[in-house]
Amino acid sequence: MTDASTPTRVDFHFDVICPWAYQTSHWMREVRDRLGLEVDWRFFSLEEVNRLEGKKHPWEREWSYGWSMMRVGALLKREDPELNDAWYLKAGTALHVQGRKPHEPAVARALLAEMDLDPGIVDEALADETTHDDVRADHERVIDLGGWGVPTLVFPGADDDESLKLFGPVLIEPPTGEAADRLWALVLGWLEFPQLYELQRPKTPNDLAAIGEVFRPYLEARDWNAVANPTP
Repeated sequence: MTDASTPTRVDFHFDVICPWAYQTSHWMREVRDRLGLEVDWRFFSLEEVNRLEGKKHPWEREWSYGWSMMRVGALLKREDPELNDAWYLKAGTALHVQGRKPHEPAVARALLAEMDLDPGIVDEALADETTHDDVRADHERVIDLGGWGVPTLVFPGADDDESLKLFGPVLIEPPTGEAADRLWALVLGWLEFPQLYELQRPKTPNDLAAIGEVFRPYLEARDWNAVANPTP
């Protein structure tokens, strides 16, 4: 791609409970800081996309794991988008590295206090019904673009009809430095081929063992059953 056509902004859709998105978010921050990229951290609900028929939507529940944590992010984002970024990093690290349970309200409040923020933001976010709207709008945007999970990168066009989107990259060792730049260049290269839908590395038993080790804190802390739907 030419310099003139190289994106300088990307929307990164995430769900706090997704271990894959958490890993990729570290690479995304590295690329942002190295290349001066603008990243808009936006939401997507695995609870909703994997909801079983007859079960409540996450916005119909008093508290709903990833959805409620993203409602906290939505409220923080209104004050300052960087607070949403910081909250995602804090809550994600708690779950995926430390094995804590940020999906429990008491832990979410403690994490905000550790960020020198008001723990009452959790209750404020839950009391504000419009935070449902913020999370749902981001989620439905990805669905309307044909997406089904996270991490999803959206490269905005004049409107969403002209936006380019990619699922991934999916990894467990986020590259840093020049290696992060090279992966970013590969991702941008993919945008040149709009009918290139998949390129996948099969996972060996050793790969699965490595993934299980990296995801161990998350697997031990989660209070939900993961659902793996086939790629459309």
